[in-house]
Amino acid sequence: MKLTYKEAGVNKEAGYKEVQLIKNFISKTYTEGVLSNVGGFSGLFALDKEKYNEPVLVSGTDGVGTKLKIAFMMDKHDTVGEDCVAMCVNDILCQGAKPLFFLDYIATGKLEPEKMAKIVEGVANGCIKGGCALIGGETAEMPGFYQDGEYDMAGFGVGIVDKDKIIDGSAIEEGDLVVGLPSSGVHSNGYSLVRKIFFDKAKLDVDKYIPELKSTLGEALLKPTRIYTNPLYDLIENFNLKGISHITGGGFYENIPRMLPEGLTAVINTKDIERPYIFDLIQEYGDIDTDEMYSTFNMGIGIVFVVGKDEIDDVLSFLNEKGEKAVLLGEIKTEEERVILCHQ
Repeated sequence: MKLTYKEAGVNKEAGYKEVQLIKNFISKTYTEGVLSNVGGFSGLFALDKEKYNEPVLVSGTDGVGTKLKIAFMMDKHDTVGEDCVAMCVNDILCQGAKPLFFLDYIATGKLEPEKMAKIVEGVANGCIKGGCALIGGETAEMPGFYQDGEYDMAGFGVGIVDKDKIIDGSAIEEGDLVVGLPSSGVHSNGYSLVRKIFFDKAKLDVDKYIPELKSTLGEALLKPTRIYTNPLYDLIENFNLKGISHITGGGFYENIPRMLPEGLTAVINTKDIERPYIFDLIQEYGDIDTDEMYSTFNMGIGIVFVVGKDEIDDVLSFLNEKGEKAVLLGEIKTEEERVILCHQ
C-alpha cells in the first residue's frame, strides 16, 4: 500500500488554506520598511539609513507559556498571539529600541486553518499595537507530538536603536526616581501557579462569572498582555530614561535589578499601585504571601523605568496628557538589597 503525507497526518491543503485566511491580517501590519510578501522563503525589511548614525539591531524571543492552556479550556484563540508579540516587543523597548518586525512560530498536532487564522489575527493585532510588521512565520503540523486541539507558539522580534542611545541602566544613580506603568492584568507569567490555584485547588471553572472582574474567570485570565510601544517609545524619544524593566516572570524582585548597576537599590512603595482584582483572587484562593506575589506576578505594573529628579514632573505630566495612570513608585538608593518593597 502506497502512503501519502496526508495519511501520515500532515494535510498540506489545510496549510494552503491557512495562508489564504491570514494574508489580510498580515498585510495590515506592513510598515514602510517591508520589502517582501506572504509566501516567500524569508522576510525582507529595509533599514532607514538616514535616521540612524550607528544603527544597532535589538532582538527578543519568547512564547506565551502555559497561558495557552486557558485558551484551550475556553476554545478561544484570538488573543494569545497578541501576548506573544507583547512579550518580545516589551523586552526590545527596554533597550530604548523601536520595534521593526516580528516573526511567529506555531506548532500543532493537526492543522485547523480557522483556528490558526484566529491565532495569527491576534499576532497581527499585537504587531499593529507594537508598531512592527509581521513579515514571516511558520505553522508546523506535527501529528503524534501534541494532544488533540493543542498547540504551542513562540515569536521573535527585532528593533533598532542608535548605539549612543541604547538604554542599559549604566546612567542610573542614587536619587533617581522609579516610575511604573499599569499592566492589563496577569499578562503572560505565573500561569502554572494560577492554574494550580484556580483549577486544581479551588476547582473553579473558566466560565464562572465573577462580578468584581465584570467577566468570567477565563476571560480575565486571557486578557492580553499590554504592549507598551505607546507611550513608552514616545517617552524614550522625549526624555532621558536611564533604565527600563519589563515586569515578567520573577516579578519585581527578579526584573527590577536587571536594569540596576551594582551597588544600587530600588526602594519601592506599593501603596499607590492600582492592583487588578484578579491578583486579590489569586492571593486569596492560593493563600500566598504578599512578597511571594510580588516575586511571581506584575501586581498591576507591567513596565518600570528610572528617570532623574529634574525630569520627573515633565515625565508625569507628559504621561497624564496621554491618559496614562503612571505611578511614582520610589527612589534609587544605596543599600545591600537590590529591591526593597514597602507595602504601606
